[in-house]
This record gives sequence, structure tokens and C-alpha cells, in this order.
Amino acid sequence: MKKNMGKTDRTFRVVLSIIIAVIGYYYKSWWGLLAFIPLATSYIGLCPLYKIIGINSCNKNEC
Repeated sequence: MKKNMGKTDRTFRVVLSIIIAVIGYYYKSWWGLLAFIPLATSYIGLCPLYKIIGINSCNKNEC
């Protein structure tokens, strides 16, 4: 599948997933497991929602 996320977007998602995981751990909540969603999409470089909407934050050099 073709990637549709740029480096800045992927970095933001990693930071967001860390924040979600820390908050979930702090409050001892299962909601912290939601951190895997932005982490997985960042690792893969493909966001299914971006694909549906038609957004591509990836530069021509990165993809």
C-alpha cells in the first residue's frame, strides 16, 4: 500500500501515543491502550482515515 503520512505527521503521532500511554498508565485505565493506534499508523506510514478523506501529508521525496 502507498504511504500517505509525512515525517512531521508521523513524529506527531508518536508523541501523541506516548502522551496517551502515560495518561492511561497514570490513571490506571485501559484507555491507555488506544496509544497503539497512532503508534501503529505512524510505524506503517499509512492512515486509513486519510485514505478515505483523500489527504496525503507525504512529500514526493518521502514516499
